Amino acid sequence: MTFPVRIGVQLQPQHADYGQIRDAVRRAEDAGVDVIFNWDHFFPLSGDPDGKHFECWTMLGAWAEQTERVQIGALVSCNSYRNPELLADMARTVDHISGGRLILGIGAGWFEKDYDQFGYEFGTAGSRIADLAQAMPRIRARWAASNPVPTREIPVMIGGGGERKTLRVVAEHADVWHSFGDVDTLVRKSGILDEHGSDVGRDTASLVERSVGVSRPPAEVADDLIAAGATLFTIGTSGPDYDLSLVEQWVAWRDERA
Repeated sequence: MTFPVRIGVQLQPQHADYGQIRDAVRRAEDAGVDVIFNWDHFFPLSGDPDGKHFECWTMLGAWAEQTERVQIGALVSCNSYRNPELLADMARTVDHISGGRLILGIGAGWFEKDYDQFGYEFGTAGSRIADLAQAMPRIRARWAASNPVPTREIPVMIGGGGERKTLRVVAEHADVWHSFGDVDTLVRKSGILDEHGSDVGRDTASLVERSVGVSRPPAEVADDLIAAGATLFTIGTSGPDYDLSLVEQWVAWRDERA
């Protein structure tokens, strides 16, 4: 399978009033992005650690109504914060509200403050990854048992780079893999992902889209990332201003390339 080149924006739901987030969603869709992501945390990750912040999935429900064309999702939802069956039902509901535009982004979780302040057991990296592996079949089973079922097979994006465990879960369950790191990291871990794919009987080279975050203009990094196999490029931006100037450069690059 050949994946189309797509541009995403992660509107980090921190340091902003909701009206500013809503406006950023409108501007991002008007700018021509393919995907609008938020993230699944309860506190800011940068700036004032106790600054303004909003919850992920209630926001995605609002975005599903507000937007018309873009795909939406979390980059990424934390598996630890919701029972897998509940998360599956939330995703199915947002899928229907949006008319089939949801990406279920999911990961094992890492931000200890979220766990401590909201009463979740932090465990270990290993236990959280094991929980994610156990959750994926439960999510798909819940979708299959739902009435109505999702509008289509909801694409699953898994974020993370643990070479022995996380990439194994990606190989087994993901349609999209979000890599954290530079080009060399992407190349090395993409190869490891394909080794896991061979082990589990999935052709991950053709079935799993490669996704990366970018923070520099396309003229500086796009060619190397494309050569490494990436096709989904996401720019992060924070409140309160939500500067989309770099996003617009990447959208223009995508259109020129096409």
